[in-house]
Amino acid sequence: MNVKMNAPAETVPVDALIKAATDAILREQRPDGHWVYELEADATIPAEYVLLTHFLGEEPNLELEKKIGVYLRRIQGEHGGWPLYHKGALDISATVKAYFALKMIGDDPEAPHMKRAREEILKRGGAGKANVFTRIQLALYGDVPWSIIPTIPPELILLPRWFPIHLSKMSYWARTVIVPLLVLAAKQPIARNPRGVHVKELFLPGKVASKRAAHQKWIWSAFFGALDWVLKRVEPFWPQKLRAHAIKTCMEWTTERLNGEDGLGAIYPAMANSVMMYDTLGVGPEDPRRAIARVSVEKLLVIKEDEAYCQPCVSPVWDTGLVCHALMETRDPKVHEAVTKGLEWLKPLQVLDVKGDWAEEKPGVRPGGWAFQYRNDYYPDLDDTAVVVMALDRAKEIEGQKSDYSEAISRGREWVEGLQSKNGGWGAFDADNSYYYLNNIPFADHGALLDPPTEDVSGRCIGMLAQLGEANDTPRMKAAIEYLEKVQMPDGSWFGRWGVNYIYGTWSALAGLNAAGIDHSHPMIRKAVDWLVTIQNEDGGWGEDCDSYKLEYKGYEKAPSIASQTAWALLGLMAAGEVDHPAVARGVRWLEANQGADGLWPQEYYTGGGFPRVFYLRYHGYPKFFPLWALARYRNLKTGNSRKVGHGL
Repeated sequence: MNVKMNAPAETVPVDALIKAATDAILREQRPDGHWVYELEADATIPAEYVLLTHFLGEEPNLELEKKIGVYLRRIQGEHGGWPLYHKGALDISATVKAYFALKMIGDDPEAPHMKRAREEILKRGGAGKANVFTRIQLALYGDVPWSIIPTIPPELILLPRWFPIHLSKMSYWARTVIVPLLVLAAKQPIARNPRGVHVKELFLPGKVASKRAAHQKWIWSAFFGALDWVLKRVEPFWPQKLRAHAIKTCMEWTTERLNGEDGLGAIYPAMANSVMMYDTLGVGPEDPRRAIARVSVEKLLVIKEDEAYCQPCVSPVWDTGLVCHALMETRDPKVHEAVTKGLEWLKPLQVLDVKGDWAEEKPGVRPGGWAFQYRNDYYPDLDDTAVVVMALDRAKEIEGQKSDYSEAISRGREWVEGLQSKNGGWGAFDADNSYYYLNNIPFADHGALLDPPTEDVSGRCIGMLAQLGEANDTPRMKAAIEYLEKVQMPDGSWFGRWGVNYIYGTWSALAGLNAAGIDHSHPMIRKAVDWLVTIQNEDGGWGEDCDSYKLEYKGYEKAPSIASQTAWALLGLMAAGEVDHPAVARGVRWLEANQGADGLWPQEYYTGGGFPRVFYLRYHGYPKFFPLWALARYRNLKTGNSRKVGHGL
């Protein structure tokens, strides 16, 4: 059916809602001008933090351990284990790590919460059924032999780029995690473990994870499995000089990318692995390399009065860029100073002098991107860059704006243009990172080894180029639009790689297509609108579960309405010219009914994508600034002279 409504619908008064949310977000701005919100994952990162300190044999911070214990117990699921997201199913790997950390902290294995977790682990085949990264953690403590870990020889770093298995063919996050891990796998160190804690009780004899993960093809899996069998048998005869050279190269590679106090890759697993690598190679705590790597881990901690946890990374550039968009959408003169401070904070974080790993594929492109974190110069990303460039371009809307962002915008645009992939889309950190066969290697049981072009990032880049004036008939834009048309789902939605999930992807694609001037009557726009309207909940909101990433996905499944996904659906519908659709009014009513007394919206559900089916994120800022953005845009379109969204986002 065609759900486009020609007659104007009711207008919901939203000025008071916008004012309350604006005031709340302005209060959260940091003194130097930026915003940064908590970024929460599952139990694995805080559990790994506890185990890291005992691997190193450090004097434990008992108060911090106590608070992490409180956090881990609070997020334990009713099923007895730990999920990957709020109210999710038990995940055996997360449950093994959480149990191990709590036992390390001092929880009695016979305490009810520990007993329930252990029973659930054993019911599912025991800790031997956990994923590769969990088994590596257990091997570091001597609880499983390294023989059950897929072989990853450090000589991998010495292979030429044309070789089928090469670091440059993997995603940035895989690269930064794997390189120090190559050293650990070769040296096979054992944790100091001063308390002598082990989890042998979590194992069943002979129960080990399948050699082929659900996403892996049996032919490729058989090939790589045979290769792993050969490597395990020839490794004892490996030339020692070659091995020493490979380990030295791994350490040099890591050291070059240490990234100061922001850490290797600015993500926890890579940071922790770098610290353990230095420790294993005899680099003492006082050495500047190891010391700064260790500090980077500490900076990820969120310590509250009663509990604490460790973030997987931080998101200040992303948060600040999106908040600036939301505040500019309000058109309130009182936000001008705050937005200007935010943009001025963002501008110098543009990476202009470092050719990161992305240059392996695109050596002729000049740097010009922004990273997600405070610093991550080797790994800027297309998503943040597009968001920041569009925000800087919108600064001309600010009354009295004097800063000249033209050069920053130009360099950001040049970098985005240069990293377009051959199929017309954009990945997050690299171009053409589509070596899908690599997801079949035994080490890749998580299925997240690559960074191929995705619908959400591509929509953002299309929106940026269009906002900056690029016509939709240039070769670059035609290829990008054709890419989105090709990958649209049969039901009209688009996949969301970095946000949960099809609601996020559909909003992202619609925003870009609208900015590119694609007529709202185009079949792909109409199909997307139909889908968004069809999945709206009876209460007027929208919701989508992280389980939508499952391999056997057959279409949308109903989920509770939440603030950030409701805002994305509204922004998507408005980008498609549907501000007068009754569904939009119902969605605005839902936001009105669910705004908190503090002017913001509560949300415990996870709506950030880390790695589908493996790792999800709860962006604490999402239910704050996205609803404000949607409400302000709604008011602007309903009271303005045009029903067309005039920006790329």
